[in-house]
Amino acid sequence: MTTHELKIWPEFFEIDLTVKPFEIRKNDRNYKTGDILVLKEWNQDKEAYTGRAKTVFVTCVFSLIGLQFGWVCMGIKEK
Repeated sequence: MTTHELKIWPEFFEIDLTVKPFEIRKNDRNYKTGDILVLKEWNQDKEAYTGRAKTVFVTCVFSLIGLQFGWVCMGIKEK
């Protein structure tokens, strides 16, 4: 189990996990089921973190099916 700290834009940070229970990312960190994602809200205009964050568990990882090579879709749930 690995903990990954990731930037997330405000429009995606605001979406409830019951509506969007997944995260699509470039698989540059070798994501695995059981990993923890700390999603830290990032203001791209100010190029700074807002101070808000949420922690989620990776429940499953999908690759190759309908995704560009090197990208994954991770099922997530709140910690």
